Amino acid sequence: MQYIEFQFSCEPNNETLTDVLSALMGEIGFETFVQTETGVDAYVPLSAFSLEKVDQVLSDFPIEGKITYTYRKMEDKNWNEEWEKNYFQPVIIDDLLCIYSSFHTIEGEFKYPILIDPKMSFGTGHHQTTELMMRELLKMDLQGKSLLDMGCGTAVLAILASMRGASPVTAIDIDEWAYRNAMENARLNGIGNIRLLEGGAELLGDESYDVILANINRNILLQDMLAYRQVLNRSGLLIMSGFYKEDIPVIRAEAETQGLTYLHFVEIDQWVAVTFCYQ
Repeated sequence: MQYIEFQFSCEPNNETLTDVLSALMGEIGFETFVQTETGVDAYVPLSAFSLEKVDQVLSDFPIEGKITYTYRKMEDKNWNEEWEKNYFQPVIIDDLLCIYSSFHTIEGEFKYPILIDPKMSFGTGHHQTTELMMRELLKMDLQGKSLLDMGCGTAVLAILASMRGASPVTAIDIDEWAYRNAMENARLNGIGNIRLLEGGAELLGDESYDVILANINRNILLQDMLAYRQVLNRSGLLIMSGFYKEDIPVIRAEAETQGLTYLHFVEIDQWVAVTFCYQ
């Protein structure tokens, strides 16, 4: 798969502006974001590339600031090497979980060591939303529970859920690159109970789940929430992330329309993960 690289320069270059920029670009097809000294480098598949959409996002940008960009078509390359050279460092959570790659040397022992070779897939644990979802999984009793991971990216959440006893596990992503990378990461971690599918909510059918994870973005969550609820078992949990604290009211309103009960949210840097129950 070929990608277009955008180098966004932001003034001011602060976390609020760059996080909003990343979230909005994610809604128009961008998949991977890397903080830089001047702003954000962002990557969109050539098949989803639309300069008109990028300019529209910047024209309607909700926060005051100046954002400029350059872009280029990238050659196909070994993205694992790119991550190794530039971006991906091990992620450690509470001395329980370590997400690392094959080029890392890990010191210490962890209950949940997860080997991720990310290529261009989203979900190395660095983003606040992924960390929020992982922290929620670490608190839950997943033993013997069926689980669905929508928008699975690298499958890091599905892998952690499986390690914590969830079974069976289904992981779905609409992107072919993510789908193939998720398969590789499940194999690298010796996880055999994850069923991986390429597609979106249209793949949800007769199978139902005790826990559903959806770390995507606000618009997709609002669009697909009914489909999630329809495959959620009674007393099951739906945990959603990929949006900001200020978006909770609209997410909650749609969830309650679908018969879901709000339980709680957790937050890092204004990003949130919200848990609902289907009672």
